[in-house]
Amino acid sequence: MNDLEELVLEAAQRFQAAQTVAELEDQKARYLGKGGQITEQLKGLAALPAESRKEAGARINRAKGEVEALLVARRAALADAQMEERLNAEAIDVTLPGRGRARGTIHPVIRTWRRVEEIFRSIGFAVADGPEIETDWYSFTALNNPENHPARSMQDTFYVDLRDAQGRLLNLRPHTSPMQVRYARSHKPPIKVVAPGRCYRVDNDATHSPMFHQVEGLWIDENVSFADLKGVYTEFLKRFFETDHLKVRFRPSFFPFTEPSAEIDMAFESGPNEGRWLEISGSGQVHPTVVQNMGLDPERYIGFAFGSGLERLTMLRYGIHDLRLFYDGDLRFLNQFR
Repeated sequence: MNDLEELVLEAAQRFQAAQTVAELEDQKARYLGKGGQITEQLKGLAALPAESRKEAGARINRAKGEVEALLVARRAALADAQMEERLNAEAIDVTLPGRGRARGTIHPVIRTWRRVEEIFRSIGFAVADGPEIETDWYSFTALNNPENHPARSMQDTFYVDLRDAQGRLLNLRPHTSPMQVRYARSHKPPIKVVAPGRCYRVDNDATHSPMFHQVEGLWIDENVSFADLKGVYTEFLKRFFETDHLKVRFRPSFFPFTEPSAEIDMAFESGPNEGRWLEISGSGQVHPTVVQNMGLDPERYIGFAFGSGLERLTMLRYGIHDLRLFYDGDLRFLNQFR
């Protein structure tokens, strides 16, 4: 047995004795590293006579190949052993009962959203949708809120550092009123539509949130009056709260997009809120300037609009006193609506 054969046998024994990858890599360096035994023999070829260099190089390379094969085999064996150990440690007891996933539920605000849509569809209203990132024109100017007008502060919102193709400033819509204008500009009267959706304002307390939900309604035709508004909205409240025992009143107010304008208050005739007047919506006759911005003739068409907070409706329906509970993600609260 020559020196190279002994070297291969020695390498096989040392590789087999290595119990970890780190130990194996140490043994690899002994034979195949920069200062390893086989590497040193390859370096020594230069000192041999030319006639014997070829044969000696072939024997050394053959031995190197055998050592490398032994190294690969031991690496695979250690990897298999490590995997086997891991599988045994992570074994699954298939006799244990399964872990079922808890069933989710519809969020109370979305439940209200769907209920509102259902009620208004049943009395002949269409449902509109639109972008949450709006232009300044649709959010304010089209609604009789000219630039620098103090009424804009009533709907203070978040602006986006971008402009549309016409160079108009963009913002997160403060109300869903822009959807009324968009819908009216693409449909012919009579127009009966509600526009539910998310809105954004700089508010944050027990009854306000920076992000909230709103539904707005619009009815435009040649002969629509406050009497129609009162009839439609009173019917909606009775069906939403599932009771005829409530009162509705219109209290004079101001909104730039309606004239005259009114706050809508309601009072239950029974229950924990009996006799207490609660503000529920803003409303009014659509301002002639807004009608004109809708692409309609204000001398011919008239109508009403209203806007209600879906969170406010939800709070009244379920007796919730803090709006922030809707967005805390507390399952103890949300599971009540399963």
